[in-house]
Amino acid sequence: MSPRTFTEILLTGLAPDGGLAMPEAYPEISSATLESWRPLDYPSLAFEILSRFMDDIPADDLRTLIARTYTPEIFGSKDITPVQTLEPDLHLLHLSNGPTLAFKDIAMQFMGNLFEYVLAKNNDELNILGATSGDTGSSAEYAMRGKQGIHVFMLSPYGKMSAFQTAQMFSLQDENIFNIAIEGVFDDCQDIVKTVSNDQAFKQQYRIGAVNSINWARIAAQVVYYFKAYFAVTRSSDEVVSFSVPSGNFGNIFAGHVARMMGLPIRKLILATNENDVLDEFFRTGLYRPRSTAETRQTSSPSMDISKASNFERFIFDLTGRDAERVKELWKSVDQGGSFDLSGTDLWAKIRDFGITSGTSCHAERINTIREIYRKFNVLIDTHTADGLKTGMALREPGIPLICLETALPVKFADSIREAVGFELEQPAGYDNLESLPQRFERMAADAEQVKQFMASRIDSSDKINKS
Repeated sequence: MSPRTFTEILLTGLAPDGGLAMPEAYPEISSATLESWRPLDYPSLAFEILSRFMDDIPADDLRTLIARTYTPEIFGSKDITPVQTLEPDLHLLHLSNGPTLAFKDIAMQFMGNLFEYVLAKNNDELNILGATSGDTGSSAEYAMRGKQGIHVFMLSPYGKMSAFQTAQMFSLQDENIFNIAIEGVFDDCQDIVKTVSNDQAFKQQYRIGAVNSINWARIAAQVVYYFKAYFAVTRSSDEVVSFSVPSGNFGNIFAGHVARMMGLPIRKLILATNENDVLDEFFRTGLYRPRSTAETRQTSSPSMDISKASNFERFIFDLTGRDAERVKELWKSVDQGGSFDLSGTDLWAKIRDFGITSGTSCHAERINTIREIYRKFNVLIDTHTADGLKTGMALREPGIPLICLETALPVKFADSIREAVGFELEQPAGYDNLESLPQRFERMAADAEQVKQFMASRIDSSDKINKS
């Protein structure tokens, strides 16, 4: 298919053929350019990186959108993503100081402003369909609530998020926000999003877009904090670092992969999974074997209870040397509920060139990690960050700074924190009695047609109101 502009792929999410959009090439950043970026604040660095992907947005407009997004008022400090040193060569990258207390806010707050800007410019509207395993939903809804020309339809697995995560989403009463609780797991929700997005007639008639990490804008915005963290723990671009990344849908770590491909001196990207260890199995053995709904386990790090990681397809595209036909061939089996095995192939022989290694964590290990990090450093972390720290500390190399990505504040997983440290956390300001607020959501079977009918009725109803 022919190339499309950034704003075109922003509004469509998936490509017309059902694939995931990718830039034609990654921008290459020289050591000299890297050093020139070192003193920049977060908004200035974000402009330097995002302008290389978003080349059809005028520079002044992009600067304005970035400046409006990355403020101390929204993210708690001028650093936006501060780095905390726990001990020599062990650092915690804080990504969860935004409105919904999760790392998804970093990209989603920007996307809210970006969507509104592009829609206003085109005098258009957009109906966003997304799927969440925990944090994407609330981040998207808080970023899009009240935005002109935008409706959000968010699918989540019924009864499988934490009480805090559920209440963050379902307590919203904004007229442009619709929560749909699907009887199944996250992968069922994600499959529905892909099915609807691949119905081109429906997608065009009802102007359907996406905010999941299948939307390239999400990935691009997340690349920025890898560069910012690198500058925080190094003194020159001769130094290398490693990152440990809790991984569910492969979007967060894929942004690190993009940063590495651009030239950021990353030695290793350490992928951490929970008991749903499909990605760990692949990076250890070469076998990619997505699990069924029945095999997908409900864990105490629920945002990672995913067995089919959308962005993994993007990584395989790079691994094949950007051979779209080979990727399609591999995914034929996956789409039919099967698997593929790269062990012993030319692709497996070159996988080490991409610097990704992996490990996994179970409930007892993450609880113990939370307890030990609190005892040793007086720092409380959430369950997903614990998966990342446990795996990262097991796989780190002497003398190489390790930066562990924090993905959410611990208050979102109060039961596990109580189990680990024995006390209750205070609710952050603005979240008092969150879980006792009235909740507004629709419960549905894992049925794409039922979801489409619901969306169509709400969009048509809104259009009639707007025209009257």
